[in-house]
Amino acid sequence: MTEPHEPDDSTRRLPTVETPAGGVLEMDQSASGSSYEPVHAPGGRTGRFRSGRRIPAAVVALILLGGAGLLLYDIAAVRAGHPAMQWRRTAADDLASRHLDDVWVLAGSALAAALGLWLLLLALTPGLRALLPMNRRHPGVRAGLDRTAAALVLRDRAVEVPGVQSVRVKMGRRRAKVRAVSHFRELDDVRADLDTVLGEAVGELDLARPPGLSVHVRRTAKKG
Repeated sequence: MTEPHEPDDSTRRLPTVETPAGGVLEMDQSASGSSYEPVHAPGGRTGRFRSGRRIPAAVVALILLGGAGLLLYDIAAVRAGHPAMQWRRTAADDLASRHLDDVWVLAGSALAAALGLWLLLLALTPGLRALLPMNRRHPGVRAGLDRTAAALVLRDRAVEVPGVQSVRVKMGRRRAKVRAVSHFRELDDVRADLDTVLGEAVGELDLARPPGLSVHVRRTAKKG
């Protein structure tokens, strides 16, 4: 019988095996772990997918358009002989009376700088961290695999290993962390089989940058 667990940073719901009594599994201190880096195939690297970021771009465009339109209207009104809007007169008087080392001036400058850096970061970084690029087999065709789907593939392969009772997989862009619980067999034997099975599974995913594997196996605590 399987039961969904709470999601971690990379996977949403990962089924694990429930105990016959329906209780929660407790861990003892016996464990076996390993990690290794993948071998990248020559010419297999492809660039990450870039996010269009339409919502941030639309929000920034609307804010700038509204501010520019309001300021242009006020300038045109002043040129036509009407008094400037109260908010602009207040802002001009307030800025004229404050020194550069004033707390509010420094806070506003820091906020504007942080906003500008955030916009530059959005413009320069690819985004779409949850999408892993796959090897390009045909010109003009790019394929990607969702990290959640990749984690589920590794979990499904891991639970097929004899002795594995439950598995949690956290799939990153550079490393896949596998945490397994074993209820029989030697921990080192289970870990060795997991290394082999998961290594083959990572290769079958055909990712442009295959993640390294970090495998950790623990024993369930004996009850009573």
